[in-house]
Order: sequence, then structure tokens, then C-alpha cells
Amino acid sequence: MAVNRVPVLKRCRSLDLDPVYLGIDKKSRRQLKRANRKVSEYGLQLREKQKAKFIYGVLEKPFRNYYEKAAKMSGMTGENLMAMLESRLDNVVFRLGFARTRREARQIVDHRHVAVNGKLVNIPSYLVKAGDVVEIIEKHRSSDRYAQIAEAAGGRMVPAWLECDAENLKGTVKELPNREAIDVPVNEMLIVELYSK
Repeated sequence: MAVNRVPVLKRCRSLDLDPVYLGIDKKSRRQLKRANRKVSEYGLQLREKQKAKFIYGVLEKPFRNYYEKAAKMSGMTGENLMAMLESRLDNVVFRLGFARTRREARQIVDHRHVAVNGKLVNIPSYLVKAGDVVEIIEKHRSSDRYAQIAEAAGGRMVPAWLECDAENLKGTVKELPNREAIDVPVNEMLIVELYSK
């Protein structure tokens, strides 16, 4: 499996991204030394795509597949793409507050701690649907890890499209997210322009 080993804060600086969107509280004190040259239209489009891929932890080929699926769906392609990325299981676990970061959420899913509608699911890219119940399985609920995560992520707001029962480590997907409910600083129209060339 491909692993990106670039330090997270360095990558955030290069993409002009606040680490808070990744669930990281640290701030980098370094300033990016960039020449004041004009970025081309292609450069802007590429940066938006890289930003979306980095936030959700998706590699190029799966991201392209998401785009192609979104293009076939009815409605706006960019909004469909963002809704699909947001409804990935690892992202839902992060949004429910069961993990501090999306990377940790991915690991929790990989390590078989998560069940969807009572069935164990260990695929981070699994797309949840409206009405799905996502929970940490009984065996792992009493783990110290989840007590520490609840303490760290307690101040984070759960989005309106999810309903969370923090005590039982269970959450319900009330509806699939629309673009207004997604607080990620990505201009999806630039991604659509990039792929539609």
C-alpha cells in the first residue's frame, strides 16, 4: 500500500490548509517561502485536487474513480464528489468523534473495530448510506483508547447529517451530506474543471 511520508504540517503549509481540518491542533510557525509569482489556472486546479486528496487520505486512482462515479450521478458533479468523499466510513468515524484524525479513523476501521448495521466492516472506503448505524464493536468499547479519544475530541461538533450517541460509541447517518453541510475548504468546481479537460 502506498503511504505518504511527508510531514503533515509541511504538507498543510504547501497547500495553504489549516491543520484543524485534519483534526490536528498544532500550528506551524514556519512561513512558506514562495516567490510572488502568479499561479496558473492549471496550478490552482491541481492544488484543489491535491488538497481534497490529502484531507480525505485518498490516492489518485481511487479519487479518479470517485470523480467518474460522481459524473454519472444526477446533479452537480462537484457536489456529488464531495458527498461521496464525506460518506466514506473512515470519514464518518472521524466526524462522529470516535477518532482524533482521519488517519486514526482509517486505522480503527482497518483494525476491525467498526460495525455498520451490526456487521463488521474493515474497509475504510466503504460508502455509508442514509439510515446506516455505525458503531464501535462491543469488544473494543471499554478500551482506554476510546476514553482518551472522547476526551480529546469532545469539543468537536458532530455535523447535522449525523446523530451521535457518544456514551455507547454509536452513530446514525440521518441523511447523506449536501455541500452546505461539508465544512472542508475545497473548491470542487476547480477539480471538475481539471478532470473535464
